[in-house]
Amino acid sequence: MSKLTAMQIKSLVTQPPKKHADGGGLYFCVRQSGSPYWMLRYSNQGKRREVTLGQHPQMSLSQAREEAVMAKKGLRSGSDPIQEKAKLALPELNTVSELFQDWYDSDLSKRLKHPKIPERIFRKEIAPVIGKYPIADVTPRDIRAVLQKVQGSDRPTIANDTLMYMKQLFRHGIKLDLIQTNPATPFSLSDAGGEEHSRDRTLSLDELQHAFHIFRENISSFGRDNYLACCLFLVLGVRKSELCEAQWNEFDLEDGIWNLSKERSKTGASITIPLPTQAINWLEILHGHACGSAYVFPARRASKRPHMGPDTLNRAISKLFGREAGRKIQPPNKMGDLEHFTVHDLRRTFRSLAAAEGVPGHVAERCLNHKLKGVEGIYDRYDYLDERKKAHQQVADCIEPVTSL
Repeated sequence: MSKLTAMQIKSLVTQPPKKHADGGGLYFCVRQSGSPYWMLRYSNQGKRREVTLGQHPQMSLSQAREEAVMAKKGLRSGSDPIQEKAKLALPELNTVSELFQDWYDSDLSKRLKHPKIPERIFRKEIAPVIGKYPIADVTPRDIRAVLQKVQGSDRPTIANDTLMYMKQLFRHGIKLDLIQTNPATPFSLSDAGGEEHSRDRTLSLDELQHAFHIFRENISSFGRDNYLACCLFLVLGVRKSELCEAQWNEFDLEDGIWNLSKERSKTGASITIPLPTQAINWLEILHGHACGSAYVFPARRASKRPHMGPDTLNRAISKLFGREAGRKIQPPNKMGDLEHFTVHDLRRTFRSLAAAEGVPGHVAERCLNHKLKGVEGIYDRYDYLDERKKAHQQVADCIEPVTSL
């Protein structure tokens, strides 16, 4: 078989599609559309394979022959040309931030329903400390520094989540053969936020009366929108993200309903939430405050997100308790002896108030958008809309003296 010449290559470019052999497994391939290319055919472990070396005219005949020689030399030493080419195509990952972005793009964004949660924790807690570090240079001391920073802000749950995501992040680095050991592995919950216990905090009517009185006394700093958000959480019993990220196109204030889509519902199922009259009034006030925004609670500062952040309301509440993350000198405690509470505790309080008003358990559970358990959950497809409407109105009427501005 005679080898190809440079003159032949020029004439072959204009001929019909075909693979032209140059010898030693190297072929010049002319295709129907697109540039001609050089291809090496070889065998590895009994399997016949083909790998593209480059396109013509960017790769000349002599360059293609050199590439073919190098590929076959690597093959004799156990290096498969296809695998080597795949390695070259991989993005170069040097820093911890680059590793996280690869993990987010290739895994988290596809696997998790809410991938922004680990993304937020990485951006706020991990990246400021070790984000610019070379991946292989991160040591257990660096992991401890991240955890100590979170511990210093008195957020045990976030500390535990931070440790969990660091372990998963560096496990991803091991999968990509970027590191051999995981620097976060030696750490346990006791090194982060400690073992967590389910909260059971609910507020009595007297506690609600006291809390909302303090809210009103400090309305200029606490914020009227934050006040109305607390009112809505208390009478609707929804989850924090469901209300903070709500858009006006989900609401029909004339009919008094909120259509929460399956994409935004934590359960993955859509639900129609009946609005008590007080909630409709509060939402009408908020609509005026929104100044044309698509969101019920638009972001009040320049931010990557267009709506209220997930920690905004809890931070505002904690500040009244004399707790403000990141400050050495804490603000005064204006709540007195009242036990600290969070937004989720208001959701739990709604459930308690509903029970006190005589709302049946299965109706109250649907008000919380909980799936009914067991056989009842399988066979009972009735959504209790009328019963839920009555329940939400009962709770709203019960706490109206507490929440009135």
